[in-house]
Amino acid sequence: KYAAELTSALGGLKGPLMKVAQILSTIPDALPKEYTQALAELQADAPSMGWLFVKRRMRSELGAGWQSKFTDFSHDAVAAASLGQVHKATLPDGRDVACKLQYPDMSATVEADLKQLRAAFAIYKRYDSAIDAQNIQEELTARLREELDYQREAKHMRLYGHMLADVDCVHVPEPVDEVTTSRLLTMTWQKGQKFKHFLESDPDQDARNQVALNMFRAWYVPFYRYGVIHGDPHLGNYTLRDDLSVNLLDFGCIRIFKPDFVQAVITLYEALRDEDEEKAVSAYESWGFENPSRELIDVLNIWASFVYGPILDDR
Repeated sequence: KYAAELTSALGGLKGPLMKVAQILSTIPDALPKEYTQALAELQADAPSMGWLFVKRRMRSELGAGWQSKFTDFSHDAVAAASLGQVHKATLPDGRDVACKLQYPDMSATVEADLKQLRAAFAIYKRYDSAIDAQNIQEELTARLREELDYQREAKHMRLYGHMLADVDCVHVPEPVDEVTTSRLLTMTWQKGQKFKHFLESDPDQDARNQVALNMFRAWYVPFYRYGVIHGDPHLGNYTLRDDLSVNLLDFGCIRIFKPDFVQAVITLYEALRDEDEEKAVSAYESWGFENPSRELIDVLNIWASFVYGPILDDR
């Protein structure tokens, strides 16, 4: 009961608070199981806004004659998340597309939540000054503001299309520029089922393994080859095709890293795999931990074992 009530409340709030709930639903053991299951609904099945909002948003972005740019436009959202909702439509050339509409006043909502976040970090620093949360705050602020710019996301989408062009098991939509603005993103429709429906079908282990490999490639090929990481990898941002290949649908939050950072990520994996502490320390030093003490190395090793655990465990 309480989990459902919390999900309903956060779903109505929209914005960053709802995004935090999405993230929490993906972290193992972060919350009791009933809360995790309930909050997972917010990944793509959050409460959507009605047709009046849709008409106003489309008119605001494309003008009074916006409906002439489509031969069909669904009244009901096919998905809804923290910053916007998605409607299926058809272009005059016959292509099916997904139109992502940003909710009203999201910029003001994000700024208000960021202000509260700054206050929370300031209070935290008074009680524990050992960790400087300034960089965390700055990172969250930058990424959340970027997510509000759908034209920027369209550029990210093209980048991912290039990076994954030769990866047959991952599919990236194409943005449609003539019906895309900073608050409306239109992309080619990717047919597929939601992950929860796949899991509800009780797939065998071979199917699960194949999906896991495809998801791994969707996330790590861009990172290992190009230093680009997807910063919002919850399951609402993916769908599965019949052949178990993956559709990657959201590109609002990405981060680009320098080659030496990426190499250190690989080096640390190899160090943990081979139980080579000297190699692990080399990776930590590449990330800025100069001459780490024994105590710090032990702490970093615990963190690394947790983060790399799933790919070190052969099962």
